[in-house]
Amino acid sequence: MKVFDRQGAKVRLDDISAEPPKGMTREKAEARFATLGQELFDLQDAMFGAKVNSVMVVLQGRDSAGKDGAIKHVVGCLNPRGVIVTSFGVPTPEEREHDFLWRVHRHAPRLGEFSIFNRSHYEDVLVVRVHDLAPKAVWKERYGHIRDFEELLAEHGTIILKYFLHITKKEQEERLLEREESPETAWKLNPTDWKERDHWDEYTQAYEDAISKTAAKHAPWTVVPANAKWYRNLVIAESIVEALRKRRKDWESTLEKMGREGREELAAYRAQAAAAKGAKRKGK
Repeated sequence: MKVFDRQGAKVRLDDISAEPPKGMTREKAEARFATLGQELFDLQDAMFGAKVNSVMVVLQGRDSAGKDGAIKHVVGCLNPRGVIVTSFGVPTPEEREHDFLWRVHRHAPRLGEFSIFNRSHYEDVLVVRVHDLAPKAVWKERYGHIRDFEELLAEHGTIILKYFLHITKKEQEERLLEREESPETAWKLNPTDWKERDHWDEYTQAYEDAISKTAAKHAPWTVVPANAKWYRNLVIAESIVEALRKRRKDWESTLEKMGREGREELAAYRAQAAAAKGAKRKGK
C-alpha cells in the first residue's frame, strides 16, 4: 500500500507491489477486518448524527480490479440508511450535454452521508485520454478542474478518499478467464475488457498522471494491493476508519451539544405545557 497526498509526487505503479505484505495471512486480515467493521459502523453512526461531515469514496481500477467486491464487503459494514453507491459508465446523452463534472457533482454526499463511486470523474482523464475521445488540450485542463472540485467539496466538510485498486496484468487475465467459467459472474463478460488489455501501458501512464496531478492532503490517493481480495478489503476499511477516527471527538462533542439543547427544549416545552394546563384548571 502507498498513499499519495501531495500534488506532483512521482508515481510508478510498477514499483508498487500488488501482493499482501509478508507475514499477512488471510486469517489475520479477515479477523482484523471484522473488528474494523464494527468500528466503521459506529463512526458512521456518529457522523450521521452530527451532520458536520460527509464521505466520498472513489474507487478506480482496471477491469476486474475488484471495485464491485470492495463495495460489497466494505460498504456491507455500513448502515445503508446513509449510503449511496453510484456507478459511472459511458455518459448518457443528457450527461454529454453538460460539463464533465456535472454528472458527478449531482451525487456528492450530503452532510452525514457516504457516497461510494464505482469509477468517477477520473474516467475523463483515463478512458478519454487513452482512446482520444477529447483533444489533449481539453483533458489536460481537467486535472485542474478536478482539483478545484475536490477542494470545494472538502471546504464544505466532505472527507475525500480515493483508491486505485492495483492488480497485475497476470492477475487480471486469470480473473477475466474465471468470469467465463462462473455462472455467477458470466453477466460481466464483455469483449471490451480484453481489448482494453492492449492499452495496458497507456492506462498505466494515465493512472500515474491522474494520481500525481490530483493528490492532496484533503483528497489523498491510496494505491491498494488488490491481487488478494481479502487484503484489498482490509486496506480500504483501515484507511476509511483511520480518516474518520480523527474526527470522532468532534462528532461526539456535537452530538453531546445537540442532546443538551434537545433536553433543554423538551424541558421548556413541558414547563410551558404544565403552565398552560394549570391556567386552564384555574379558568374552570
